[in-house]
Amino acid sequence: MWMIPEQNQSWVSEFILLGFSSDPTTNSILFTVFLLIYLSSVMGNGLIIMLICMDTQLHTPMYFFLCILAMLDMGYVTTTMPQMLVHLIVKSHTISFAGCSLQMYVFVALATSESIFFVVMAYDRYVAICHPLHYTVILNWGLCIWLAAGTWICGFFFSLLHTFFTMSLPYCGPNRVSHYFCDSPSVRSLACMDTHVIEIVDQVFSVFLGVTPLSLIGASYILIAKAILKIKSNHARCKAFSTCASHLTVVTFFYGPASYIYMKPNSSYSPESDKQISLFYNAFTSLLNPVVYSLRNKDIKRAFLKVMGHGRVN
Repeated sequence: MWMIPEQNQSWVSEFILLGFSSDPTTNSILFTVFLLIYLSSVMGNGLIIMLICMDTQLHTPMYFFLCILAMLDMGYVTTTMPQMLVHLIVKSHTISFAGCSLQMYVFVALATSESIFFVVMAYDRYVAICHPLHYTVILNWGLCIWLAAGTWICGFFFSLLHTFFTMSLPYCGPNRVSHYFCDSPSVRSLACMDTHVIEIVDQVFSVFLGVTPLSLIGASYILIAKAILKIKSNHARCKAFSTCASHLTVVTFFYGPASYIYMKPNSSYSPESDKQISLFYNAFTSLLNPVVYSLRNKDIKRAFLKVMGHGRVN
């Protein structure tokens, strides 16, 4: 337990999220834009989940993993966006200490789970392209479930440690968080003590959780590229490349902004730029994922047409 020598020290019971602007007109415009983004993200990911669940032809490991990714994206964006939308139209921007802790915990848990899950999806593509004849044997349903469950367990376990150490710091002075949600660097900057050591430890974990998955994804795609180059048929080669392009696209959307925020030196921390960039990998990535997968995937299009009654039911 952290101790403060002053006897009359008060403790923070709530935080004030400053958001993006204090101008009512600007907030009204932002509310409309972000509401459309949030609804589109939820409906897009929800549609992918519904199509995969309803169409038996999509009951394969690849689409099982895509369904899990859509669930992560829905939870990911719902953790922050609804509260931000409320704060854009009401005067009070407060969030309780417990609410802030819970939001931080769920956000970090889902973000970490998604980061690890991209490795699972890369492994799926590696097995499908490099070992196509043994695909269903290697990626049997038992292994798929264990990989998905293990990803969630790792994400929520790391987040528990991360949130505990961040929210256990003494918060006794300013409570104005320069962000639209309880992002750990923004909250930690308000602590009434030197957090240099904790920041270093947190950065080491962030780099580990970023570099390790990226390294594994990179290694998988090096092997995939070698296998694709050995394919003699141009049509088969293009099809194999197409199945990987969507995954590489969403990986870039996710890791690019997240790496900039959580892997850069603490001295480079900038609240204004960080919250704008975090909005991209939080809201826009969740919106772009279903668009990328649906536009490039014939099976998803076919399933959608079947549900709408325009496709031939096999």
